[in-house]
Amino acid sequence: MHTKKSLPLIYPIIDSSLVPFDNIEKVTEAIVNGGAKILQLRVKEFSSAEFLESARIIRKITRGNGVIFVVNDRVDVALLSNADGVHLGQDDLPVKEARQLLGNSKIIGYSTHNLREAMEARKLPVDYISFGPIFSTKTKQAAQTPKGLKGLAEVIKAVDIPVVAIGGIAEANIMYVFQQGASSAAMISDILTSPDISGKVRKLILQSNGAAGIS
Repeated sequence: MHTKKSLPLIYPIIDSSLVPFDNIEKVTEAIVNGGAKILQLRVKEFSSAEFLESARIIRKITRGNGVIFVVNDRVDVALLSNADGVHLGQDDLPVKEARQLLGNSKIIGYSTHNLREAMEARKLPVDYISFGPIFSTKTKQAAQTPKGLKGLAEVIKAVDIPVVAIGGIAEANIMYVFQQGASSAAMISDILTSPDISGKVRKLILQSNGAAGIS
């Protein structure tokens, strides 16, 4: 069931709370130019039409250069923009139904916030799970209590699929999530608020390669 797809170490998320619609193209280009090999679009504020248009802009930039493009929440937007996959939350369309719509070639990620949810996710047709928030975060409203590195290590030990650490991860603490064995680190604010997004992504990739023991 699990495809064991390997994930790039740095997983930037373009969040509409920090990137207005008019800046989607510019920010995407900066992230891709920095060397990112996966990118997620998370939209809460845009209309559905703007969400789809944003996804199509990102797909156009990422197509053909080896960058995996994932849409948050919306399977319809993922299909219409020809994204590489979707990332679903606990309250989104059920994973099994999403898999039926997307087929086996697309990536499905799934948010988990505790060991029970992570263990349940092992039974689902998902390619990876995210776990968090690891540290405190301002990006997600009503974010849960930080799970800490201990919680992350517990989940990584318990599941046999890639685990993406998320929540409050920044240049100053990213090495710790890789020391616990995370497959990837999802990052939002630290990248999107940087005055040099490309430079920030480049630096994070170098740093994470060192933390993960990749020369």
